[in-house]
Amino acid sequence: MSTPVIILGITGSIAAYKAADLAGKLVKAGAEVHVVMTAHAADFITPLTMQTLSRNPVVTGAHDAQNGWKPGHIELADRANLLLIAPATANVIAELAHGLAAHPLTEIALATLAPVLIAPAMNGKMWKHAATQANVAALKSRGVEFIGPDEGQLACGYEGLGRLADIEAIAARALVIVKK
Repeated sequence: MSTPVIILGITGSIAAYKAADLAGKLVKAGAEVHVVMTAHAADFITPLTMQTLSRNPVVTGAHDAQNGWKPGHIELADRANLLLIAPATANVIAELAHGLAAHPLTEIALATLAPVLIAPAMNGKMWKHAATQANVAALKSRGVEFIGPDEGQLACGYEGLGRLADIEAIAARALVIVKK
């Protein structure tokens, strides 16, 4: 079997720092990892950190992935065996549910035929909000898989549902999906 290609999307959640560990685990397991960060994700973790751990350039803007004549987001979408978004904010979940493509991560999501795995991370009230739950239901109805969120202490100081799922569990699920 060839090396699985995982696009790791990182959004603007405090849990973004955990994506460094996730990228490292996926690379160690033999995956080719390409990181795509939203602008807000870079407020929490640097593209340089993710580039070092993934061993590939990081996409943060529309022209970052450009290589030759083919648009970079299309090339990544075509090469992907999995689009993994961890952490995924309520905002990006909403963008995905409504088919918006305002940045490279959502452009890739619209263009890929690969399976999509989303690991949400947000305040528990945001997770439970009817709009978020409707967006999750819409994505699930299109075959998108979710892992988490988990319960525990949240960055906002609350205790409850909203924590990013365990990194080991996310990595394990991602690797099972790409080996199908």
